[in-house]
Amino acid sequence: MASTTKTIATFVPAVTARAESRIGRTLGLKSMDAPALIKAVATGLSWNAVKKFLNATGLTQQELANYLDIPERTFARRREAGAFARRESEQLLRLAEIWEAALELFDGDAARTHSWLTSRRRLSLGGVRAIDYAKNEFGAREVRALIGRLEDGVIS
Repeated sequence: MASTTKTIATFVPAVTARAESRIGRTLGLKSMDAPALIKAVATGLSWNAVKKFLNATGLTQQELANYLDIPERTFARRREAGAFARRESEQLLRLAEIWEAALELFDGDAARTHSWLTSRRRLSLGGVRAIDYAKNEFGAREVRALIGRLEDGVIS
């Protein structure tokens, strides 16, 4: 009996590739793998990354400062220093991930994505804007889950 060699397909989860591209793309990060993102948070995201994010999302500096729960004067000091603190960087990465997921949901339409994040959600998030709901990790998980349900066509 002749032995045959079977090729085994390599499983590459699609979620991994999507998660990497979602987080860093809007911030203009060169490397978007987990170790690079962890390092970026630890050292603080540069003001250049913040500018790219603001340009991509259409959010104002005031809206971003509000999301990060920092006074506008502190936000201005971060701009002068050229980098955000660790906590602020982590929050900005979280918002960038949510932005990218919502942008994908709306087929790359930045205006619709901005509107969805900054408009009150009557039922799905208890009347709270998605951007406000996502200020902490638990709320951000809920916003991500809502985006996932919407992608799957589940009315939420």
